[in-house]
Amino acid sequence: MTTYQTVWPRSRQAVDRQALADRPASLDGMKVAFLWDYMFRGDEIFPIIADELQSAFPTVEILDYDVFGTTHGEGEAALVAALGDTLHGHGVDAIVSGMAC
Repeated sequence: MTTYQTVWPRSRQAVDRQALADRPASLDGMKVAFLWDYMFRGDEIFPIIADELQSAFPTVEILDYDVFGTTHGEGEAALVAALGDTLHGHGVDAIVSGMAC
């Protein structure tokens, strides 16, 4: 009988798990920012997400991805470095980030 060695396709855990951030009970009255890398169908998907969020939370305010620019490519490092201040300046409460994976 032939014996084969097998391996687990995952690596060892490199970082400790952390508790998730607190989640709001509702998005009503909150400002939600959309961030996108401009790579895969966000122009189709984000309007659907916006409609669903506004149906579920009528007073949610959506800041579309074009307010922030692409999170990929030229200018990415500067955008990401300034993102905390940018989001704070817009009064953002929550983020939906889309990327092509």
